[in-house]
Amino acid sequence: MMDKTKRIKELINILNRASKAYYSGDSEIIPNFEYDALYDELSSLEAETGIVLSNSPTQSVGYEAAESLTKERHESPMLSLDKTKDPQALAQFLGDKKGLLSWKMDGLTVVLTYENGVLLKAVTRGNGEIGEVVTANAKTFVNLPLKIPFKGKLILRGEAVIKYSDFKRINSEIADTESRYKNPRNLCSGAVRQLDSSVTAKRCVNFIAFSLESAVGVKPENADISAAGSEQAGKEGSISLSPPDPAFLTPDFKNSNEEKFIWLKKQGFDVVPYKTVTGQTTAKAVEEYEEEIKTFDYPSDGLVMLLDDIAYGKSLGLTAKFPRNSIAFKWKDEIASTKLLEVEWSPSRTGLINPVAVFEPVELEGTTVSRASLHNVSILKGLKLGIGDTVTVYKANMIIPQIAENLTGSGSLEIPDTCPACSGITILRDENDVQTLICPNPLCPAKKIKSFSDFVSRNAMNIDGISEETLEKFIGHGFIFDFSDIYHLDNHKEAIINMPGFGEKSYNNIIESVNISRNTTPARLLNALGISGIGSANAKVICRYFKGDFGKIMEADEEELTQIDGIGSVLAKAITDYFGNKGNIAVVNKILAEITFEQEGTENEQRLEGLTFVITGSLNGYANRDELKAEIEAKGGRVAGSVSKKTSYLINNDALSNSSKNKKARELGVPVITEEQYIEMFS
Repeated sequence: MMDKTKRIKELINILNRASKAYYSGDSEIIPNFEYDALYDELSSLEAETGIVLSNSPTQSVGYEAAESLTKERHESPMLSLDKTKDPQALAQFLGDKKGLLSWKMDGLTVVLTYENGVLLKAVTRGNGEIGEVVTANAKTFVNLPLKIPFKGKLILRGEAVIKYSDFKRINSEIADTESRYKNPRNLCSGAVRQLDSSVTAKRCVNFIAFSLESAVGVKPENADISAAGSEQAGKEGSISLSPPDPAFLTPDFKNSNEEKFIWLKKQGFDVVPYKTVTGQTTAKAVEEYEEEIKTFDYPSDGLVMLLDDIAYGKSLGLTAKFPRNSIAFKWKDEIASTKLLEVEWSPSRTGLINPVAVFEPVELEGTTVSRASLHNVSILKGLKLGIGDTVTVYKANMIIPQIAENLTGSGSLEIPDTCPACSGITILRDENDVQTLICPNPLCPAKKIKSFSDFVSRNAMNIDGISEETLEKFIGHGFIFDFSDIYHLDNHKEAIINMPGFGEKSYNNIIESVNISRNTTPARLLNALGISGIGSANAKVICRYFKGDFGKIMEADEEELTQIDGIGSVLAKAITDYFGNKGNIAVVNKILAEITFEQEGTENEQRLEGLTFVITGSLNGYANRDELKAEIEAKGGRVAGSVSKKTSYLINNDALSNSSKNKKARELGVPVITEEQYIEMFS
């Protein structure tokens, strides 16, 4: 069964990757006949084992939206666990008994109920007594069985979690750094409690089982023969009864919690990784977990020790707060003393100015630490901080640096009355008994970080090496107030070199990229200014119309702009409004003093004007699609994302493929040409 379950997961992974490549990437990684064969194998295994996972391509789980989540009381209260930070206390807890030492997963606890082999209900932990029903959302968990072999009633508990790798990927797809999620646990909690299950499905939530609460067998529907009748029939020899189907029987766990875990695995569940231990082996197991957590892909905030002996564990009973058959272990924080050197005040796009403690570097959990967030003014004041104070620092859960205690307590630190980014007056805001420092200036450059990020992006000024995070730091330190200041970062050489995460090499790379961007095109600059609705393609069309004369673009009125193909009244007004602002004109003139223009092509080179291309599939002679797109646009052509009646040519090296774009092109009579044919025709 275990090998078959593993094969089911392998097939789901292969088939889902193939489907994604085919329908989203316009490529075919396995032939259709092979896909069909693997699909048939998966269907057969699901029928044989009774295990059907939620992400199986054989399933079509419709997404649901709810106006609110209904509440439901748990059959038995969900108690918290008693805690310790001492490995020896774990050994003493076990005594001479066998234990199961597992990860304490850091997500959202969910209770699942199955009946007749089908997921019936999923409820969050809530307050321990009453939770929220999230069944529709649970059906989108990537590894959750929707159907299992066991036909009785099963209740189990587990943790909904999002892997660090998925968390980083999800955050990387959010361009606005301020909008990114703080940690996997918060993202998971929000995903599981969504009103729209399609949102949950995008979050790649996993379910890790950690407790089998009950598994009660049922009588098969066709088993209607009474015991007496069966006995008589056996004597007469007229009926021979087959052994009862184990799928309907209450399982025998042999008084072992480990047997419960093994049984859950056979049902298709991912079970929390665990080690069997004794009092003598506990300390070594804890050390192994301390090493494993460095690369463990699931969020964990400690360990759980569970007695393997079910009956013995039940005999210990409960306290008012905790069960006595298990205990949680929290990592013992390594603490070091150091001297507070300064407190940096970091402005953000929300207006919050966050304090960050900078102290003499210390070694914690194998890494050098010199900074820790202070979160807000209330915490800072509570620590009574002052420059030069001796403080103790630690890594919360062995990861996040924090200040534990101020041994000096001078309380001499002053709260800044001006914003480091714009020099505007700051205000202290009290909300829910938490005090924060705010910059109320709507024009503060820290609040416009996205516009700076767009300015340096690849399709704009193309200044490599300046990320949003770097921009936030530079703006926070007062190095950048407007776009033109990016060309004077050399005035802050020493400060940048000495900033955490930087150095002379990083500084030199940034300055080199800045200097390379000084030789640019009018269209790149126009795109970089962030005028509403003016992207790379429109900027090129406008600059081509004005033959690259940026002064004429700045002076153009709405009537003239609307004469340009593709520029309507809304875009024309956005352009004239932008250049009608004296502040914007001043910034643009300062930028123009720093750069020189190269033209994007003469009239004779606009051979693709009036043609629209769509590019799909992999390329051979170009580094990527963007490079080919840039060439087409430089020659006056347009590149669209989808095939339509206006498409002149579809470029696809696999011109005979059955991709969605190829099919659409054939339907509309759009010529499909290869990369080589494009070069022969237009280069």
